[in-house]
Amino acid sequence: MASPAFEEIVEDFEFLDDWEDRYRYVIDMGKAMEPLDDALKVNATKVDGCASQVWIHPVIDAGVFRFDGDSDALIVRGLVSVLRHLYNDLPREAVMDVDALAEMTRLGLNDHLSAQRSNGVRAMIERIRSVASA
Repeated sequence: MASPAFEEIVEDFEFLDDWEDRYRYVIDMGKAMEPLDDALKVNATKVDGCASQVWIHPVIDAGVFRFDGDSDALIVRGLVSVLRHLYNDLPREAVMDVDALAEMTRLGLNDHLSAQRSNGVRAMIERIRSVASA
């Protein structure tokens, strides 16, 4: 189950044949994302298991899940944005129903990310799932 916002990314990726174009698209998504307030870049929001620094600040309001995030690496910041499009505005309970790795596979990202980046994506997904299930 993917959000309409994520489905738009899937549709856009269908028009991008070249991986470099997709890579630039993800980076541009990260650049367009509002930066996370420095006050929220603390150990409690830092995601362990990522090669670069990544912070995720989740909020559950009236049963709806949202998160903001940031990274010090452009591509990872873009991946945070992709995950925001996948998860934001879902009911908290629905977060656990999302097969994020399968959804990311639809974008072809798994084939072009380094092992460290792939591990970082998994770490971000686990953090999101952990917060939603708490």
